[in-house]
Parts: sequence; C-alpha cells; structure tokens
Amino acid sequence: MLVLTRKLGESIAIDDHIKIMVVQIKGKQVRLGIQAPKETKIHRQEVYEAIQTSNKEAATASPKSVSQVAEMLKRGGSAGNNEGKGS
Repeated sequence: MLVLTRKLGESIAIDDHIKIMVVQIKGKQVRLGIQAPKETKIHRQEVYEAIQTSNKEAATASPKSVSQVAEMLKRGGSAGNNEGKGS
C-alpha cells in the first residue's frame, strides 16, 4: 500500500485520468474530491462490499428459483400483479 501525506488543497494523480484532492479537513474527517472519467465506478468501501455480496448471491441462485422466475415470466408476471390489466 502506498501511503501519502497531503495538505488541504493538495492532490494526487492516478494514471492520466484520475485526480484525488483534499477539499476539507474537519476534526477526524477528511473530505476528498475525485475527478475521474464517467465510466469509472467509484464507491465507498462499504457500498462496494454490499454490491459484491449482492452480485455473488444473484450469481448463485438455485436452479429451482431460476425456473420459478422463468415460469412467472411465461405467465405474464407474479401472482397478484394486475398492473396494466385494467382492474
């Protein structure tokens, strides 16, 4: 891990496309500004971990649950879903 010391208003560059700047220091909190291409995904670590967990759960869906979803789609949606049916 690279550890850098930066002061308020100073920044670091990652490759040619990402810039991280210290924009505020308040007590024990540091506010960072990040400039990166729109296609670069940037998340707080806890959000990133939640996304990864959700993706793993979705990827390990049981064949039974997948076939149940396929059957619901064949029937036009879930039971009790009258959306767009004019009821």
